[in-house]
Amino acid sequence: MKQREYDIAVIPGDGTGPEVIAEGRKVLEAVCGKYPLKLIFRQFSLGAEHYKKTGEILPESVLESIKKCDAIYLGAIGDPDVPPGKLEKGVLLKLRFQLDQYINLRPIKLYPGVESPLKHKGPDEIDFVVVRENTEGLYAGAGGILRHGTPHEVAIQESISTRRGVERCIRYAFEYCRCRNRAKKLTLCGKTNVLTYTFDLWERTFKEVAQAYPDIETDYAHIDALCMWMIKNPERFDVIVTENMFGDIITDLGAMLQGGIGMAAGANISPEGISMFEPIGGSAPKYTGQNIVNPIGAILAARLMLETLGESQAAQLIEKGVMKVLRDDLKSTEAGKMGYSTSEVGDLIVEFIQGYRE
Repeated sequence: MKQREYDIAVIPGDGTGPEVIAEGRKVLEAVCGKYPLKLIFRQFSLGAEHYKKTGEILPESVLESIKKCDAIYLGAIGDPDVPPGKLEKGVLLKLRFQLDQYINLRPIKLYPGVESPLKHKGPDEIDFVVVRENTEGLYAGAGGILRHGTPHEVAIQESISTRRGVERCIRYAFEYCRCRNRAKKLTLCGKTNVLTYTFDLWERTFKEVAQAYPDIETDYAHIDALCMWMIKNPERFDVIVTENMFGDIITDLGAMLQGGIGMAAGANISPEGISMFEPIGGSAPKYTGQNIVNPIGAILAARLMLETLGESQAAQLIEKGVMKVLRDDLKSTEAGKMGYSTSEVGDLIVEFIQGYRE
């Protein structure tokens, strides 16, 4: 069988990013040994250290090199020594916009053996996916400041929604819901009673697109009610679609339901181009170099990457390894309380993959 080959741009990033990405790469290399699959890792030193040394954030030459790859594997961007937003806008948002990664995909899944803050809910009740529009809304960067630093200062941040941007996100969510083939229910999250212009567009588009998907049950929830139901009845959700900022908020709430931010993985997807995959835990600078953070989010991001590239068998094997280690080995999913170091968790998953027999 012919070996399938992919170029992966690796951005280890800041803080604990390099530590968890190292474990993800280790797991990816192990799974490549089980299938006719080759990953060529091309590392790019973007982030705080590079910025402090050179003053560069994301040079055009580096961006052009990244564009030649098949996917991006990102650790974390952010450092307390760099002004907030500088790296996030200069690296994360620039990559999202330049590569038109208009879908942010966040699975919210509680695995057996993992404790959730919801004591009476288990893996059967906490298993849904959030599809977040990723290039518009308040994060589009429209606005400005007038009379800066004076008593009459005015700050304006405008939310932008286009019919094209809204429709392609909603259509992706319907297709994803159909392929997921679980409850086949898609919930639109908005705020139609207050944000009447934005969510009139979202709601009309949602209803129009839904006509092409008669097999999908549709539902609507205000953002505040949805947050309440995520805690009270998470089992009511299968796939949720929403705008950029609302999606940012509810996915971190969802991460806590699945056992903490260290368990969460996300994908910034360009269905027609290059997608980017990352753990959601951030750079966590207070833990840097201690080898104690949970690498599961980074490893599940690697799983998402393989799944998106079409390597579903390899992706499933990584998930099986994660499930085994969470069920049988880890004492906790919290940093410093796992019973194993960051690198040892990676070793356990590699050991499972190497010993796995179909």
